[in-house]
Amino acid sequence: MSDMITADLVDLDLAAETKEAAARSLAERMVTLGRVTDLDGFLADVAAREAQMPTGLDGGIGIPHCRSAHVAEPTLAFGRSARGIDFGAPDGPADLIFLIAAPAGADDAHLTILSALARRLMNEDFTTALRSAADASATAALIRGEEPTAAAPTATAPAADSAAEPSKTPKPQEKAAEKAADKAPEPAAPTADAPADQVFRIVAVTSCPTGIAHTYMAAEALEQAGQQAGVELVVEPQGSSGFNRLDPAVIAAADGVIFAHDVPVREKERFAGKATVDVGVKAGINRPAELIAEVRGKAERGEITGVAGASGSPVDDAGESGEGYGTKLRKWLMSGVSYMVPFVAAGGLLIALGFAIGGYTVNKAPSVAEHFVWTESMSWAALLFQIGGLAFSFLVPVLAGYIAYGMADRPGLVPGFVGGSIALTINAGFLGGLAAGLIAGGVVMAIQRVKVPAPLRGIMPVVVIPLISSAIVGFLMFLVVGKPIASLQEALSDWLSGLSGANAVILGVILGLMMCFDLGGPLNKVAYAFAVGGLANPNEGSLKVMAAVMAAGMVPPLAMALATTVRGKLFTRTERENGKAAWVLGASFITEGAIPFAAADPLRVIPSAMAGGAVTGALSMLFECTLRAPHGGIFVIPLIGNPFLYLIAIAAGTAVTAGLVILLKGARKTGRPDQAAETGAVGAGAVGAEAKVPASV
Repeated sequence: MSDMITADLVDLDLAAETKEAAARSLAERMVTLGRVTDLDGFLADVAAREAQMPTGLDGGIGIPHCRSAHVAEPTLAFGRSARGIDFGAPDGPADLIFLIAAPAGADDAHLTILSALARRLMNEDFTTALRSAADASATAALIRGEEPTAAAPTATAPAADSAAEPSKTPKPQEKAAEKAADKAPEPAAPTADAPADQVFRIVAVTSCPTGIAHTYMAAEALEQAGQQAGVELVVEPQGSSGFNRLDPAVIAAADGVIFAHDVPVREKERFAGKATVDVGVKAGINRPAELIAEVRGKAERGEITGVAGASGSPVDDAGESGEGYGTKLRKWLMSGVSYMVPFVAAGGLLIALGFAIGGYTVNKAPSVAEHFVWTESMSWAALLFQIGGLAFSFLVPVLAGYIAYGMADRPGLVPGFVGGSIALTINAGFLGGLAAGLIAGGVVMAIQRVKVPAPLRGIMPVVVIPLISSAIVGFLMFLVVGKPIASLQEALSDWLSGLSGANAVILGVILGLMMCFDLGGPLNKVAYAFAVGGLANPNEGSLKVMAAVMAAGMVPPLAMALATTVRGKLFTRTERENGKAAWVLGASFITEGAIPFAAADPLRVIPSAMAGGAVTGALSMLFECTLRAPHGGIFVIPLIGNPFLYLIAIAAGTAVTAGLVILLKGARKTGRPDQAAETGAVGAGAVGAEAKVPASV
C-alpha cells in the first residue's frame, strides 16, 4: 500500500461540514498528485455510489468510495474531523473519513490491499491509533501497516499512553452484540466434554456494489461476532477481485446461512436447503450478533429456505427483516412486474407489428398452423399477431408467479402460476394476477413456518408445499375472491373505455407526474404496470393510457439532452457527455437516462421533469393519441394514433422541463457566484447538503 497513501493525502484537521464537501476536499488532494484526472467526474461517481447506500458505519467511520474511469491509479485519502460529518450511520457523525478511489479496471492486487484496509477498520486498536495520531506522515505509515497501532503518538501524551487509552467509540459489532444480548440464545461453544458435532456451524456470503469496503468489513464483523457467540462461522466475501468458493463440504456441514449483500449472490444455489437469513450488507456490519441469533432460531424451528438457481432474482432484493410491510409489499409487486415486462415488450410489439402489416382485421385471421401462405403479407401479419398474443397470454400468470416468488422463493412459483391462470380463466385480469400472487406467497410463507420432522424437510419444497398451496390458492381464487376481483376489473375497463374530456386530461397529468417522479423507480413502474395491464384487454381508453405513459416517460432524458445542448455552461463536462447519450435514451423510452442529472441536482431536475411529464401526459390524452405497443419510443410512431399530435405533446413537455432546469440552474449560478467560480460549473461533483438523492432515484 506504500504508493496508495502518502502524507500529502492525509488531512488531520478536515474542516468540511458535509459529506460532499469532505469528499471534494480529499479528492482535490488526489487531483493535485495526478491520481484523479477529472475532479467533477470522479465526484459524480462518488455521489452515485453514495446514492445507492450511505457509506457511514457505526463507530464514527465514513468510507466514501467508488470505481471510476477518472482515477489514474488506486488511491486512498484520509481525513480526521473534529466536529464529525454525517455519512448516514445510525449512531451519528463520522470523525474518520477514508476516500477510496479505484480505477475502473483496478487489478486484483490493489483491490486486495484496499479490502485488507476495510477489515482493519473493524479493529478497535487501529481506529484508536488513528484518532490519536499527531502528524500526517505517521498516520499514512499507520494506514499502510508500516507502523504498529500502539506506536502512534498523540499530541500531548507518549505513545504507550495513547495506545492504552480505550476507544471513545464502541465497535459496531460490540454495539450489535449488546443490542442482541436479550434475544440471542445461550452460546453453543463446545466444552472439553462436548463433541465437536454439537457446534453450530454457519456459512456467510458478503457483497456490496463496489466490492471494496463494505464486503470485507461485513465479513470481519461476522467472523468476530461468531467467535463471541461460540459458533463456527466461515465467510465467503464476494469482492471486486473475484471470490474463493467455500469448500462444498463446509457448506454441506453448515446448519445455517447468512447472506449480507447488496448485489446478487453468485452461485447462490450452492446454499440451498439451509436455514437462511438474507439482509443488506450494512446489517452484517452493524448487527452481526443479531443475525447469528436469528439464523440459529430459524434452524431450531426447521425454517428451511430454498434458493433460486439464477442470480439476480427479486428475492435478492427482498430487504431486511426490519423493513415495514409497505416496503416489502412494494418489493414483492416489483418482483412480479420485473419478470412480466419482457413478456409485455415481446408480445406487445409483435401484436403491434401484426396490426401495422395486416390492419385491424388481423385479429380475425385463421390460425397460421392451419392456413399460411408464404407470399401473402396478411399471413405474415397473422403469424406475428398470434405469436404476440400467446406471449401476452403469459402476462397474468407470470405476474402472479413471480410476486409469489419474491415473497416465498421457488416454492411460491407453482401456486402463483396456478392462481394467475385461474385469474385469466375467470376474467379477473391484471388485478386478479396481483391478488393471486400475494395470496400464493402468503400461503407458502405460512406453510413454511410450520415445524415439520427432519425426515420430511427434503420433500417439503418439492411435493408438500406446491400441493397444499395450489389447492388453497385455487379454492380462494375460484370460490372466494376471484369473482369480486373480476367485477372490479370489468368496472375498471369500462371506466377506461369511457374516459374523455377533463377526466382523461386529469388522468394524463397524474400518470405523467408518476412517470417522472422517480425516473424508473417504483412509482414509475406502478404507472407503467397500470398501462400495460390495460393492454391485456385493450379498448380505446387503455390505448390512450399507454400512449400517455410512454410519452411522459420519454420527456426527462430528452429534456436534459436539450438543456445540456442549449446551455452547456450550466453543466459539468461529464453531464454534457451524458446529455448526448440522453437523446438516444429518451427517444427509446428509457426514462433512466435522466438519473445522472437527478442524482446530481434532484431539487431542480425532478420537479422540472414532473412538470414536463404532466404537460405531455395531459396533451396526449387531450389529443386522444393511442398506442398498442408497450415500448419502443419514437421507433413505434407508425403504430400510434394521431402521431403528429403525439410528437407535439412530447416536444411541449420536453421544452417545459428543459426550460425550467435552465431557469433554476441559471438562478443558482447567479445567486452564488463564489461557488460557481470555485467549481467552474454547477454539476454532479458539487452536490451540496441540499442535494439529497431520493431513495427511489
